[in-house]
Amino acid sequence: MTRTVLTYGTFDLFHIGHLNILKRLKEKGDRLIVGVSTDEFNAVKGKKPIVPFEQRLEIVQAIQYVDEAIPEDNWDQKRLDIAKYDVDVFGIGEDWKGKFDDLGDKVEVVYLPRTSGISTTEMKRVLSAFDERHVDELKRTLDSLSQIVKELS
Repeated sequence: MTRTVLTYGTFDLFHIGHLNILKRLKEKGDRLIVGVSTDEFNAVKGKKPIVPFEQRLEIVQAIQYVDEAIPEDNWDQKRLDIAKYDVDVFGIGEDWKGKFDDLGDKVEVVYLPRTSGISTTEMKRVLSAFDERHVDELKRTLDSLSQIVKELS
């Protein structure tokens, strides 16, 4: 009997934390289906992804642990997808702990730990510090360092 696992996420700026959770979820079943939040749904959630939906979906689908990637359009979709794909396990990161316990009447719900030291939110925070002025300052500093190295050579 095939055991199907379902998860959802934005998967923006795909990183090792995303890969780790998909790998751990695949270990919980035979088939892993991943819902990738659309840009429109992310707007409802107050998120603005850097990578467009179509590219995020393609990246997730290309991961060897993922059997199928589908669009996630709304909050209510989870129950519908559980029935549609005959899901046995719903898994998601522990940052959502308790938020999907209501699905426990249909499936086993698991919350997996995050990979320490990596977070899309943190990556975006760091990147946001690099506005045009900061990039220009960094460029001037690197040019100065380059000139010093040339003079010392």
